[in-house]
Amino acid sequence: MAAPEERDLTQEQTEKLLQFQVLRVREHTRCGGSAGERRVHPLCVGRWQHLSVSTHGDSPPPCSQLPSDFLAPFTDPTAPPGLAAAWSFASSWPGILDLTGIESMDQCRHTLEQHNWNIEGLLGWGYYLIMLPFRFTYYTILDIFRFALRFIRPDPRSRVTDPVGDIVSFMHIFEEKYGRTHPVFYQGTYSQALNDAKRELRFLLVYLHGDDHQDSDDFCRNTLCSPDVVSLINNRMLFWACSTNKPEGYRVSQALRENTYPFLAMIMLKDRRMTVVGRLEGLIQPDDLINQLTFIMDANQTYLVSERLEREERNQTQVLRQQQDEAYLASLRADQEKERKKQEERERKRQKEEEVQQQKMAEERRRRNLQEEKERKSECLPPEPPPDDPESVKIIFKLPNDSRVERRFHFTQSLTVIHDFLFSLKESPEKFQIEANFPRRVLPCLPSEEWPNPPTLQEAGLSHTEVLFVQDLTDD
Repeated sequence: MAAPEERDLTQEQTEKLLQFQVLRVREHTRCGGSAGERRVHPLCVGRWQHLSVSTHGDSPPPCSQLPSDFLAPFTDPTAPPGLAAAWSFASSWPGILDLTGIESMDQCRHTLEQHNWNIEGLLGWGYYLIMLPFRFTYYTILDIFRFALRFIRPDPRSRVTDPVGDIVSFMHIFEEKYGRTHPVFYQGTYSQALNDAKRELRFLLVYLHGDDHQDSDDFCRNTLCSPDVVSLINNRMLFWACSTNKPEGYRVSQALRENTYPFLAMIMLKDRRMTVVGRLEGLIQPDDLINQLTFIMDANQTYLVSERLEREERNQTQVLRQQQDEAYLASLRADQEKERKKQEERERKRQKEEEVQQQKMAEERRRRNLQEEKERKSECLPPEPPPDDPESVKIIFKLPNDSRVERRFHFTQSLTVIHDFLFSLKESPEKFQIEANFPRRVLPCLPSEEWPNPPTLQEAGLSHTEVLFVQDLTDD
């Protein structure tokens, strides 16, 4: 049998044949290779109406007649790369991608994107697993190199030498560039700002300035220096700002871990520790900044109110405790004063008793010594001359207690003997002097400057019989 004669197809016939082959491949893929069912499901053709194709129906429209907005989402250079890749993959392997049952352009795009992400996910995971050892080695070596480089050339911003100087310098640069209409800068370190905000129970707004960021200039000029923003910040919070190119700003940046600039952080006392309760990153307009700051403050105001109440309660408790301590100390001091006075009174009584006792003992010793001295004087007296001795003198002594005592002495004896005799008497006073009446004179019985050696009775002019008076000198 002869082969059928080949004849050339027209362009329209060739196009329909290609479309028929595509539809058959889709049908074959959908039916799992079965040839039993011969029907083609609708295709998505952009804004075209729903079309149905079967073995007895009309042919689908040629590709040249497809609307331009059907291919535009996939061939446009600005289209997502995943969508373009999905279209390219579906065009190369039409049997893999099932576009049947799709009635709108959105469903078509969704199907392509879904299949594209699935394909890209598998390829991406495979690529990731293959490259994982190399990436691990690369980043490990890079981290080691960076770690070693820190010791060789440490970041100069990590050395904070003059934090206040960094703040003042940034403030001057800010005013020179953006003017003096700005929130009041806190002229102190970040730690001092935290302590003041904690002590005063106020919000602390921290601004980190990125000098090299494209939005920093616009934010500072139009947002941060806005009169409404300035009024809100100055009235309701403390404001601390610094550049991240300064060591102090870099240190705060490492603590707050910002992602982009401009960066604002709202910090307050929450649960008895300074906590970041709000973070604003990126360029923001004045009205939006005011709204967000107000929202953050209103949302966290209850914590400050609660902390104020607790602080007032603690202060009242502390004041009450202090008053109680002061009252206790006053009572203690009064008791101690009473005890001190009692102790002093007891000490005075004890000292007085000791003095009395010592006086008694001294008086007893004095009397004992006086008695011993009297006995010694009495033993040392020369014997009394007999009455018939012509060289003797009879002397009558009149004592202060009106008693009389008489004794004989020899003319050649010193007046000291008369004094010793009177001193040895029990009735005589402890200290006395002897006086004569005719003429009235005091006899020098004891040695003195005038009479170093007392005279004898004869030299004193005493006769055979004399009356002498004993004058008591003890009270003198």
